[in-house]
Amino acid sequence: MRAEDVIQRFKKTGALLEGHFVLSSGLHSPIYLQCALVLQYPRGAEEFGRAIAEHFRDENIQTVAAPAIGGIVIGYEVARALAARFIWTERENGRMTLRRGFSVSAGEKILVVEDVVTTGGSTRETVATLQANEGKVVAAASIIDRSSGIADVGVRRIALATFDVPSVDPSICAACKRGEPAIKPGSRQA
Repeated sequence: MRAEDVIQRFKKTGALLEGHFVLSSGLHSPIYLQCALVLQYPRGAEEFGRAIAEHFRDENIQTVAAPAIGGIVIGYEVARALAARFIWTERENGRMTLRRGFSVSAGEKILVVEDVVTTGGSTRETVATLQANEGKVVAAASIIDRSSGIADVGVRRIALATFDVPSVDPSICAACKRGEPAIKPGSRQA
């Protein structure tokens, strides 16, 4: 799947929004990628999942893990394409954890999958949680990389598309300085 095709799907489904947004990271941006809108179509979600899985076909991934909530749909589809187990991490008291009876075995080969990477924070926290539980995180992947390739998640990382969109601290946000209200469309409060 070409990067242009990924971006076109976001546009076609109305998942690429323009305005003044507060991202999950707390940064502000004129563009928001509402992955729920593009992933609401099972066939498209499956195609994204297969495209990510192709990058890891020969790596004997045993488990795919995703940070809740954004990574759950795409993580599941990648796991299905790899015939691997799927689990997710979620925040409990502000800290990323394994809950719901999920666990990993020592040395278990894990791929972490996210919908969009901006700073890499959720992915990095998920990697750290799995490593703290003795899992072997071999790589991370996402549909979109908003960081232009600079987000460090602690392991090798790929994305189906890199989208160069400014993300700035609120203290230097031009839209804030103009008095434009910021919208928080995501799943997590900043």
